Amino acid sequence: MPAADSNKPPIDFSRYPLDADDPAGIEALVDRCRADLAARQFCSLPGFIRADAIAAIVGQTLPLVARANRADSWRNCYLQREKDLRLPPEHPRNVFNHASYRMLAADLLPADSALKALYYWPPFRRLVAAIVGVEQLFPSEDPLQPVNVICYGDGDQSAWHYDSNNAFTMTLMLQAAEDGGLFEIAPDTRSGENDEDIPYMQAVLAGSREPVQTVSREPGELTIFRGCNSLHRVSPVAGERLRLMAVFVYEEAPGITGDPEVNLTVYGRTGGETG
Repeated sequence: MPAADSNKPPIDFSRYPLDADDPAGIEALVDRCRADLAARQFCSLPGFIRADAIAAIVGQTLPLVARANRADSWRNCYLQREKDLRLPPEHPRNVFNHASYRMLAADLLPADSALKALYYWPPFRRLVAAIVGVEQLFPSEDPLQPVNVICYGDGDQSAWHYDSNNAFTMTLMLQAAEDGGLFEIAPDTRSGENDEDIPYMQAVLAGSREPVQTVSREPGELTIFRGCNSLHRVSPVAGERLRLMAVFVYEEAPGITGDPEVNLTVYGRTGGETG
């Protein structure tokens, strides 16, 4: 177990009393989040991490950005880079958008990072499991994936996409961009890979705003969403200030590591070498 496990993370315990014997309060929080997930496909916990801790995390992270892997590609919403010529041009598999950002892998974050303290803290893991409706969650054993930071600079963005194999995605806003960098989600564009609402998806990819929701992302805000069932993106970033977002990856079974090919695409290496 990593050294950070024994450290209590800098949660705002006055708002989220995970360190206290308050089952009624935690149950109410879980019920609210589960209801939001069911109705909107996302839930948010504003001010989950204290402002002073967020400032310290940002100060610790910024010097590491130069070592983050640069991703710059055109891809469809399934994260594929090749068209399917058997399908019409307007089909989602043949609609490509630009994505660019930097990925800062877990092994580049210092051992005393508050992000790692949060990730490995058992009460936090139990809270997330209760919200997403699973019995237990386990830390990823991958050297790169457990907790990472996505860094967006001027002109960067994340194209409309699904998080293909993840039942849920969890992020923590560290630093917002000066302009742009909005998190947008189109809820329930599919219920599974073989049950997609193609006209709905095509409308979103063509620029329709009617079904799209913009999700609040203030520094310190934790967000859990069903990225496997809802198209989502980060709109283009503008300005000199980086948009920094931490991403937490848990597994439903112990001992799981990531796909080396995925790691190579996302982090520029498979995990067996030092970044």
